[in-house]
Amino acid sequence: MVEAAKANGVDVYYYLKYLLMKCPTSLTCDEELEKLCPLNPECKEALDELQRQHQKAIFDAM
Repeated sequence: MVEAAKANGVDVYYYLKYLLMKCPTSLTCDEELEKLCPLNPECKEALDELQRQHQKAIFDAM
């Protein structure tokens, strides 16, 4: 998963954080797992939003 994220230009920290938030299980269907793939545009968009929120929280804390 980490190598797939790196290969697709995704920040590994935010990708792993996103995966842990979504918490896929053995019962997760294939369609849901595909949505968590780092090359999926929906996943990349969610990761960008997660990163923006994190940066905003840091800025607001200053």
